[in-house]
Amino acid sequence: MTWILVPVSVGELLDKITVLEIKNERISDPIKLKNVRKELRELRRAWEASPYTGVDIDAYRSELKKVNETLWEIEDYLRVKEDEGSFNDQFIELARSEYRNRDKRTELMHLIDEQVGSEFTVEKSYPSYSAM
Repeated sequence: MTWILVPVSVGELLDKITVLEIKNERISDPIKLKNVRKELRELRRAWEASPYTGVDIDAYRSELKKVNETLWEIEDYLRVKEDEGSFNDQFIELARSEYRNRDKRTELMHLIDEQVGSEFTVEKSYPSYSAM
């Protein structure tokens, strides 16, 4: 097997792990599930081998998973409504909540990175909500 090794922030690694955990819980296609489980296993190994496992970030990690679950549900709803061509008030509100939840996700990754002293951190730059 060929690997591509790249440096990532701790928050980004844990974000990826939580997304894979959600996929593992929600995907039913056996081929996709096999791929998800393989990647999840390897990323968990990388995490467990890291020097950061002793740092208390469980609350941030748990919240990160909750935010990613919310994003999953929002995305599912938006895709159904898009397919139906139904752009009602609920669609608009959920579309807006998507970027707010993505901002919360980034904030949690930053908090994790700060807590563990990660050399890297994810950076995002968007107009403020008031400008929209």
